[in-house]
Amino acid sequence: MLTIDPRSPTPPFEQLRLQLLNQVQTGELVAGAKLPTVRKLAGDLALAPNTVARTYRELESAGIIETRGRNGTFVRASADVAEHEALLAARAFADRIHQLGVPKDAALALVAAALN
Repeated sequence: MLTIDPRSPTPPFEQLRLQLLNQVQTGELVAGAKLPTVRKLAGDLALAPNTVARTYRELESAGIIETRGRNGTFVRASADVAEHEALLAARAFADRIHQLGVPKDAALALVAAALN
């Protein structure tokens, strides 16, 4: 069940994003599960539709959900959240390493040191 705490310092879109992400990670929302429409979820949670739309956009850009036009929004079939987030972090790291001109061996040594 999704809930929004209006007294929380965490913005509503982030509260919703974290709850949906948690439901995917725990298997409460399985791959292929259809999510409510933006308007339906906004109405159920007493939120502005733009708040829900922002949450869905962020989850979609993270590869957690996908929108299939008029068919709706679904949990992605390959929604291994931790692996996907790790891949995004690795890409960001690699991009920054290239910008800085750090050699590959040195970059890998930095990663190994950070993981220890």
